[in-house]
Order: sequence, then C-alpha cells, then structure tokens
Amino acid sequence: MADKRVTVKEFADYFQFEQLTGDEQSLKRGIELTDTNRPGLELAGFFDYSQAKRLVILGDKEIAYIATMSEKAQKRSFDFLTGEETPAIVITRGHECPKILRECALEKNFPVFCCEEKTNHTIVNIITWLDEKLAKSVSVHGELLIIYGTGVMICGESGMGKSELSLELIKRGHLLVADDMTVIRKVNSKRLVGYAPETTRNLIEIRGLGIMDVKQLYGMATVLERKSIDIVIDMEMWETGKMYDRLGFDRHYDTIMGVSVPHYVMPVRPGRNLAVVVEATAMDYRVKSAGFNIEEEINRRLETP
Repeated sequence: MADKRVTVKEFADYFQFEQLTGDEQSLKRGIELTDTNRPGLELAGFFDYSQAKRLVILGDKEIAYIATMSEKAQKRSFDFLTGEETPAIVITRGHECPKILRECALEKNFPVFCCEEKTNHTIVNIITWLDEKLAKSVSVHGELLIIYGTGVMICGESGMGKSELSLELIKRGHLLVADDMTVIRKVNSKRLVGYAPETTRNLIEIRGLGIMDVKQLYGMATVLERKSIDIVIDMEMWETGKMYDRLGFDRHYDTIMGVSVPHYVMPVRPGRNLAVVVEATAMDYRVKSAGFNIEEEINRRLETP
C-alpha cells in the first residue's frame, strides 16, 4: 500500500482533531502506511527497527511514562518522533501535550493533534480510514447495486441495458452505488469495496432520456456511497446453441485485484425479466453463503423413495 499516500491535511480535515502545533505547511506531510505507532521503545530510547512513517499515538500509558522521563531523555525521544518521515502525533484521552514535545514540535513546525476519544477507539478509526484511503484501486465499467444486502456488480458491453436494469431494481426498492463506472478498492486480501467517482455519484444515464439524479428522483434512501462487492453478474447477448449452466452446482469466480468473487453469466434476450433474475441471483448467493447446498438437496430428493 505504500504506493499511495494521503496528506496530513486530509487526515486533519476528516477527523477534526484539535491541532496544537504546526501550520499549513506542516499539513503537507504524507501518510503512506495504515498502521499506527504507540512508541514504547522509542520513549525508552531504543530507535532501531522503528517504523518512522507511521502516525504516532500517545495514550494513557505513554503520557504516564513521559512524566517519569528526564528532560534530556524526552528531548532525545521527541527529536526522533518528530522526524521528517513521521506524519504527525495524536494525543488521546484529552491529555495535555507534554511541554518538551510542544517545544520540539514548534521548533520543527511539526503537527501535533489531540482528541478526547479513547486510545483504542482512535486507533481503530484511524486504521479503518487509512485502510480505505490507501487501498489500491481500479475502475471497472459496470453498475454496483445493493440487492437484499448483497453488493452486486453488473457488467456487460455498452448498450446491453445495464442502466435500465439498474433503474428497474431501484424502483423495486434496492440501492444504487454506482452507474456505468465503479471504482474498486482492495481493502484487504479478501474484501473489495466499490463506489462511484465523485463526478457521477447518485447519477444514472438512460439512453434517450439523459442523465438523472436518482437521489432527487427517488429519495436519499435509494443511494449508498459504497458497498463491498459480493458477486459479479455478466450480461451477454443470448447465443442460440450455446450451452449455459442450467444446474448451478459449480460456483464460478472472477478475480479482481487478486480477490476471488463469485461470478454469474446472465444471458439477455427479449422477454426475460432481468430484474427478477438479478434478485434471485442475489438471494441464491445469500442462501449458499449460509451453507445451503442445492446439489446435496437434489441428490437427497432423488434418493428418497
């Protein structure tokens, strides 16, 4: 994840922590790692193997230990912790900034923040935010909707009717995340999250009608900013003579950024109620994810006298 970065200003704008030191220039520092650092060893004077690029968090234990340190030891530790590579320091639980740290930060124009939240809550919130902001991403041509709580990405060639299908699903009470283009972030080794680019958020394009704002047409409850991608449905024109899966015993997968996602092919031809098919696919995924095995059920029925 080190190939992406956010600035301390973006971090400060999002969390709205109180800024104790540092000016606008100091907020241009970059954050490249999602992990944080509670600097026990650094405060003890051991700097080898320290990951200087992490945000530094000072909680109850660190502040209590700092109070036992001599000014000379504090100056040595804080000089290291406010180095060029360190993005910022956050002091939790409403603790006052140690005097030596403030002096060092002011001298170096280094950003120090404080908040009232508990240390573990602060760390979880920061890591969650950074996981998403620093995650690798790709853009995919397709729709992303939430069908019965399942994140469904619908792909297919242009002109297949993906947007019209999405509009029908929205009218049935399902939620739109992205139309036409979905940005996908790899949050961890098993989870992908999709969202719409800022320029097309809440918008849907219907050929012959133009661009419409779904939130304005159907209400705020019909759109969501982001959703994990649980399944992919590929729309393709029905080919006479082509063998399509009629039993569904075997699951097929698509690989996106190294993550395997259940993949379904939906043949399109006049007369098919595609919205119903998508709803059934989403429910089928949920049922199978809960442990139901249709192959075992059919075999059981066949064996029953």
